[in-house]
Amino acid sequence: MPDIETRVDIEQLMNAFYAKAIHDKQIGHYFTEVIQLDLQAHLPVICDFWESVLFDTGGYKGNVMQVHKHIHQLSAFKKEHFDQWLSIFKHTVDELFNGDNAEKIKQRATSIATVMTIKLLHETNLKI
Repeated sequence: MPDIETRVDIEQLMNAFYAKAIHDKQIGHYFTEVIQLDLQAHLPVICDFWESVLFDTGGYKGNVMQVHKHIHQLSAFKKEHFDQWLSIFKHTVDELFNGDNAEKIKQRATSIATVMTIKLLHETNLKI
């Protein structure tokens, strides 16, 4: 299997990931009911994000944490939601790619899921 080398590879990964995530029993409702994701508009943005994460392109100009804080306010995330997102993400990478960048994107996804779990689920409990 090839490694993730280009934006086209990231687009392939994101298309495959969202095809699964949107229909997932545990997290799909976030995409279809909570925010009613416009996938055609979202894909270029999320590809910018992962391209920046993986290849340091600097193309993503949004605030991923702020977006997820808003979603969390609409329908609270639980740890198992992040775990499921990560599981689908990693399995999708493994189905399509193999190599250093495939491992790097899985590691970065794990870090992102961990930070979001801490900030969204535990940070309010840490405030004094």
